[in-house]
Amino acid sequence: MANETRREKAIRKTTKGKNANYRKTSDGAGMTERGVAAHNRANPGSKLKTAVTGKVKAGSKAAKRRKSYCARSAGQMKKFPAAAKDPNSRLRQARKRWKC
Repeated sequence: MANETRREKAIRKTTKGKNANYRKTSDGAGMTERGVAAHNRANPGSKLKTAVTGKVKAGSKAAKRRKSYCARSAGQMKKFPAAAKDPNSRLRQARKRWKC
C-alpha cells in the first residue's frame, strides 16, 4: 500500500466560456478561481490556491508563495528553453501574471 501512487481526478481543461477552468494564454495562463474550486472539490484534502497577483507585504505568506512559484518556474524556463524564448508561451505569461 505504501507504494501506491495517488491519482488525482482530472478537471476539464477548457479555456472558453463562463465555465472555463483555465485562463487563456493571452489572459495570463494559469487556473481560474472556478478551476481551483473544481480541482479542490475533485481532490478532497487539496489546498490548491490561485495565483498571487497583487501587492504583498514582504515576508507574508503570499510573498513566500510567490517567491516559491517564481523559483519553481525558473527551473521550468531552464528545462524548456523553447517556452522560455517565446514571450507568448503559457509559462512566460503565467510568470508575468505572478510578477516574477
